[in-house]
Amino acid sequence: MKKLTKKELKEFLDEKAAQYEKPDFLDTDPIQIPALFTLKQDVEIAGFLTATIAWGNRKSIITNAYRLIDIMGNAPYEFVKNFDEELHAELFEGFVHRTFNSIDAVFFMKGLQNLYAKFESMEDFFIQFSDYSRLNDAIHDFKNEFFSIPHPERTKKHIGDPIKNSSCKRINMFFRWMVRPNTQGVDFGVWSNIASAQLSCPLDVHSGNVARKLGLLKRKQNDGKALLELDTALRKFDANDPVKYDYALFGLGVFENF
Repeated sequence: MKKLTKKELKEFLDEKAAQYEKPDFLDTDPIQIPALFTLKQDVEIAGFLTATIAWGNRKSIITNAYRLIDIMGNAPYEFVKNFDEELHAELFEGFVHRTFNSIDAVFFMKGLQNLYAKFESMEDFFIQFSDYSRLNDAIHDFKNEFFSIPHPERTKKHIGDPIKNSSCKRINMFFRWMVRPNTQGVDFGVWSNIASAQLSCPLDVHSGNVARKLGLLKRKQNDGKALLELDTALRKFDANDPVKYDYALFGLGVFENF
């Protein structure tokens, strides 16, 4: 592919973003799990748990996310509110996705229960950072809140931390699902008090490789510094909705082997 001018690159990315941001994207993507729900808190919890285990084989991610929701009786918010470790921990026995196991799942129920005891929704926690230019920068604060109750040390690794130079791919994907409006029938827009302009691209191997081939990213590692570099580049194309280009980068990488 010949080197594109900035104008040509924007046009190319806009075209690809529009091509992939369509409802049939749900058929092969983990976003289909939170799409099962309409209650804001159900969408949040299903989305957060699905995003947390969203690494590795996509079919396995989807299968295991459905399994989590099934364990919760297909009513995530009710399950979290009424979670009792003595009564319900055994429901998660044998659950495992990569390094996320039943110990982690049980704590996530407790962590979410504690969060919803303090806030009406997960959005209400993040509203306090609505003046941040990047919501990514609030992830460290969220992690501190989530693990503010007694927890297994091993479980902390399942939420990235920008302070430790993580790209926080999974939680940034979760943010995209919650914040971007449902105008194309894909993302949910259940967080109306946080702007799409604050979102960061869920940087993974696919989006990172494509971004490098297109000259949007020079840093070789997919870390926090690379995320800032990519965010800066994408905001030049659309400052109000930079993360729409996640569809372009991901689609080019996964579906077109770009």
